[in-house]
Amino acid sequence: MKHLNRTGAALACLALASGAALAGCSSDSDSSNSQAASTSSDSQARGPITFAMGKNDTDKIIPVIEAWNKEHPDEEVTLKELAGSADEQRETLVQSLQAGNDDYDVMALDLPWTAEFAARQWIVPLEGDYSVDTSALLQSTVDSATYNGTLYALPQNTNGQLLYRNTEFVPEAPENWQQLVESCEKIEDKDVDCLTLQLSQYEGLAVNTIDFIHGWGGNVMDGDTPSVDSEQSRAGIQAMVDGYKDGVIAKNSIAATEEETNQAFVGGETAMAVNWPYMFTTADAENSAVKGKYEVSPLVGKDGTGVSTLGGYNNGINVNSKHKATALDFMQFIVNEDNQKSFADASFPPVLASVYDDEAYVEKYPYLPALKISLENAKPRPVSPFYPAISKAIQDNATAALKDEKSVDDAAKDMQAAIANAAQ
Repeated sequence: MKHLNRTGAALACLALASGAALAGCSSDSDSSNSQAASTSSDSQARGPITFAMGKNDTDKIIPVIEAWNKEHPDEEVTLKELAGSADEQRETLVQSLQAGNDDYDVMALDLPWTAEFAARQWIVPLEGDYSVDTSALLQSTVDSATYNGTLYALPQNTNGQLLYRNTEFVPEAPENWQQLVESCEKIEDKDVDCLTLQLSQYEGLAVNTIDFIHGWGGNVMDGDTPSVDSEQSRAGIQAMVDGYKDGVIAKNSIAATEEETNQAFVGGETAMAVNWPYMFTTADAENSAVKGKYEVSPLVGKDGTGVSTLGGYNNGINVNSKHKATALDFMQFIVNEDNQKSFADASFPPVLASVYDDEAYVEKYPYLPALKISLENAKPRPVSPFYPAISKAIQDNATAALKDEKSVDDAAKDMQAAIANAAQ
């Protein structure tokens, strides 16, 4: 999937959502030559490296780092914890990379940052001396790490949304959106909400809106061109807005993040919920109101299985790293079978496809088959260096439509215009 032409890539220096001026922006040819010289000259350089990652998930990577350091005492990895907020993580990395620093050799990137950092030539393209074999990884994760046809990062872990349901209220998994709506009608006399998901105005709203757009056959972007005002995209947004207004989607979803969703489902306050796999663990806890009486399935769309927005981290190598060979080897070490299984044990979905077919792990974690289907049908958020502005356009206009401040048609038109303006 192509996203920026040569001119568009150059404009990334001026139009990124952070609004900050880039230090040392240059023409494509100059910067490409500079990057090629930098990466080719030290592709064999080895030594200690640092690994940057948001602190919310570092408990999963610490055992991996410890295992690496035990085997590679001369090439130790030092963890550099970033803030818990994704926005703060990105800001820290952007400031360091703009300054040309080598503070962080390997960086765990939220998926939309991969394209941004690739367009700004801050991460090493994984080709030539840096080529890696991705054939054992879930294809959707590889796609999320690819920009303009080139792999720029190695997927570390992934994430896909699931539909959780309390089987006391919804015994059978709905196969499409209409069946889900009908399930809600059957429990109207029960003292529970039907479906809770994240509609608070933050990234979760963008993700859920994109789910509906994709689930009705639409797209946010068609290559470089915004397509959120297409008939299919508008139909997806309309289904979300109608679901909220009709009470299919719980009214308190408008203030819900993942954690409020988790509390509502685990507390028995909602019959169904859309959330990430971590909620399987909380729903199964001893103090859970739904322990032993819930199941998970993939999301549903207009005509069948829905389209989850892909989550997770991609690992990229800083172009300024002095030990790129070690950095590459460490990234590959993370995706070996032992480490990927350790991720599964920590409810941190692996990118290694074979884990999802391991009978012992399926028995241990019954949600894995549903999650695999979710991941196989998942799509990443728009792979664009302008993603922060795209997300804001989606959030602003989806909120207006949900609050009946705009019609869906007007919200889609305004969303499309804002996205087009961001990429100019």
